[in-house]
Amino acid sequence: MTRTWTWPTLFVLCGSVVATGPLLKGNFGTAAVLLLVSVLLAGVHSAVLFPRSIGALEARRRSAADGRPVVFWRPGCMYCLRLRVRLGRSARQAHWVDIWRDPAGAAAVRAANGGDETVPTVLVAGRPHVNPDPAWVREQLPPSA
Repeated sequence: MTRTWTWPTLFVLCGSVVATGPLLKGNFGTAAVLLLVSVLLAGVHSAVLFPRSIGALEARRRSAADGRPVVFWRPGCMYCLRLRVRLGRSARQAHWVDIWRDPAGAAAVRAANGGDETVPTVLVAGRPHVNPDPAWVREQLPPSA
C-alpha cells in the first residue's frame, strides 16, 4: 500500500519545494501554478482516478458470475490511465485489481506475461489480453442499463 502513494507524495513534496522559491520572491501566481501542477501530477499518478480495486480472487469470482472483464492495473502506469480515461464512465462495469495492493493479482499478471508485471492486463473469459485497445475492452463490457 505504501508503494501506491510514493509517486503522488513525491510530486506534492517536490512541487512544494519548487514553489517555495517564487513564493519567497513574492511571485504568488507562479508559486500557485507550480503547486497546482504538482498536485495535478500527483492525482494522475494516484489511485484516485480509478474505480475501487478488489482482490484478484474476488474479481475472478465476480467475473465468472457476471461475465465482466477483470482489469489488472497499478498506479502510475500511463497505459492504465489511458485505458481508464478512454473507458470513461463504463470503466465502473469492469472489475479492477491493483497489483501493488494484491499479491494474488500481481501473481496472476506475472503468470499471464511470462514473469513480467505488464499492465494493464485484461482478463476476459479466462483469457489474458495485455494492453488491449480501449475500444475493444469497451466492447467486452455489458451494455449499460
